[in-house]
Amino acid sequence: MSGLPLDGVRVVDLTTVVSGPYGTLLLADFGADVVKVEAPSGDVARELGPRVHDDMGAVFLNCNRGKRSVVLDLQSAEGRGHLRELAGRADVVVHNMRREAAVRCGADPSTLCAEHPRLVHCAIVGFGADGPYADLPAYDDTVQAVSGIAGAQEWMSGRPTYAANAMADKVAGLTAAFAIAAALRKRELDGRGSVIEVPMAELLASFGLVEHLWGRTFVPPRGEPRYPRISSPMRRPFPTADGHLAAVVYTDRDWSRFFAMIDRPELADDPRFVTLRDRTEHMEELYGLVAEHLARDTTAAWFDRFTEAGIPSVPYNRVEELFDDPHFRAVGLFEEVDHPTEGRLLQCPTPVTFDGVRGGNSRLAPRLGADTDAVIAELSRPR
Repeated sequence: MSGLPLDGVRVVDLTTVVSGPYGTLLLADFGADVVKVEAPSGDVARELGPRVHDDMGAVFLNCNRGKRSVVLDLQSAEGRGHLRELAGRADVVVHNMRREAAVRCGADPSTLCAEHPRLVHCAIVGFGADGPYADLPAYDDTVQAVSGIAGAQEWMSGRPTYAANAMADKVAGLTAAFAIAAALRKRELDGRGSVIEVPMAELLASFGLVEHLWGRTFVPPRGEPRYPRISSPMRRPFPTADGHLAAVVYTDRDWSRFFAMIDRPELADDPRFVTLRDRTEHMEELYGLVAEHLARDTTAAWFDRFTEAGIPSVPYNRVEELFDDPHFRAVGLFEEVDHPTEGRLLQCPTPVTFDGVRGGNSRLAPRLGADTDAVIAELSRPR
């Protein structure tokens, strides 16, 4: 027993690439026994990134630790039969197939939940079933585009751009994991399973509009759908004399201290800058003022000043610099482990603790079908 909150929960994971595997990774790190069911060709993420073996690409390794791999051909009656048996011994089934594909594979809720009413069934889909896009395939790029996330990037860069991150996939996986945990809690109360659908496009649109709904919050509208500070093209790490610094001068106290720091204390009484509302309306001028002054001294000097004044600031890290950041090293964000077939690996365990203990387990991402025989044998044992 791991002592983690999902200890004893079994998840049948039919997901591929990133959105579903990231969600089930979290479930595994929080203690669930995740049985990853793959087609004979394997999850396509096995081909993504550098690798030692052809079926163990870096993206697969990072999204599938803590799981067991079972190969089933769900195009065959035998494979679908094994899936039904696995579902009968599981608490959760999760997939990110299109709806018609799930029906063909026998992974749809009508097939599985009728036979197993305590089952929590979760489907990550591209679009809600009632809209004209319902049957379109979905990828992170297309979801970023249709949801307005790429459009918001246009405010910053002046052209449509995707975030350099599989944001749609990971937000969908994170939400699916949360919804599954909530459904398991509900089952404790009423004894019944749930059918969950996580539509990526609607999820990302609502995610992006939390702050950007802004004036469209009201009917009739009281302004455009855009939060000025967050979307300002001036909102970026500020260049210093020798690099960059991320600083957020935000509260009345912060600005008063910053104005004193640059020998302009009178600006604290400037009608443009007195309140948060005033500053939001004149954010371009304020960001310009910060940028002008930070360029005059070094990153270290400004970091010291802001830290002493209690104004939020942190060093700016490029991705390759994360590995040497003293904070991330001190908290153990990165962990070197020995994989039985792939050699020495650098991993980022989920940095969530329960009663001071970080989640996760010692099982690393599996080779394709490594656990098929063991898991199928379990089906013949008494419950």
